[in-house]
Amino acid sequence: MDHVTPVPAGTPDKGVPAVPAHTAELNGLLKQAARGDEAAFARLYDATSSRVYGLAVRVVRDPAQAEEVAQEAFLEIWRTATRFDPAKGSATAWMLTIVHRKSVDRVRSAEAATRRDVSYHEQNRTIDHDATADAAHASLEAHRVRNALGSLTPVQREAIELAYFGGYTHTEVAKLLDLPVGTAKTRIRDGLIRLRDTMGLGA
Repeated sequence: MDHVTPVPAGTPDKGVPAVPAHTAELNGLLKQAARGDEAAFARLYDATSSRVYGLAVRVVRDPAQAEEVAQEAFLEIWRTATRFDPAKGSATAWMLTIVHRKSVDRVRSAEAATRRDVSYHEQNRTIDHDATADAAHASLEAHRVRNALGSLTPVQREAIELAYFGGYTHTEVAKLLDLPVGTAKTRIRDGLIRLRDTMGLGA
């Protein structure tokens, strides 16, 4: 039965199946690549590219981004192959550690870019002129209404405020003020007429 070397505990490739018997071959190819052997590196690439890409796409969740991450990882593997120590783990585990770090960096970079974009647009977004005008108009109208309310008699103002600012029905206003419904309606009607006249809205 083929000897199987598990991925060392703590590597970011958690959950990936155990490395098969060609571990020694991959270790050898990586050591050769460390000495500048391009042919060995090409063979190492062919033997591991699917796992490298698989890990990258699981982390970044985007195939195109994962391809870029995989290429960046292989470039770093080529440049830093001399740091590989087979006594500390397999070539696959060492390589996938680099892939995982590159993938996480890509995700964090994308998140940071998104936050910057959102912040920029929030700080520089054009204020909607119509919305601003509407808000200003509403504010002025509210001010006019508040001033006009001062022209009402106390009982009219009380009825108007309950009906139009409190949201109560005529019947509820009558109950709250302990009045006949007809009387409550009259106070509300007379109050509205006076508001209309005070605000110059005409008939």
